[in-house]
Amino acid sequence: MVTIIATVEVKEGKIEEAKEFLKEMVAQIKASEPGTLEYIPHTVKGCDFKNKITFYEKYKDGEAMKTHMANLGKSSAKLTPLLVPGMDLKTCFEIV
Repeated sequence: MVTIIATVEVKEGKIEEAKEFLKEMVAQIKASEPGTLEYIPHTVKGCDFKNKITFYEKYKDGEAMKTHMANLGKSSAKLTPLLVPGMDLKTCFEIV
């Protein structure tokens, strides 16, 4: 299994709009990507995390992750204009 932890920053004043769109996006991903086992966006409390969304993503294998990444441009088309460019991306591999 492959786990991704990604953090994006939302433009000022757009966090509520982003959260509403993410509800649709997550449902779409769950319905169309069976290899995506978890895809959970989070807000995090604290001034260092203002306007940031952290995603916890878990994939059955590398192929499932590639499928998700190939679909990401289309599935996030409405979200992307709400984001500040750039992303903090960590690829994690389970120990146990």
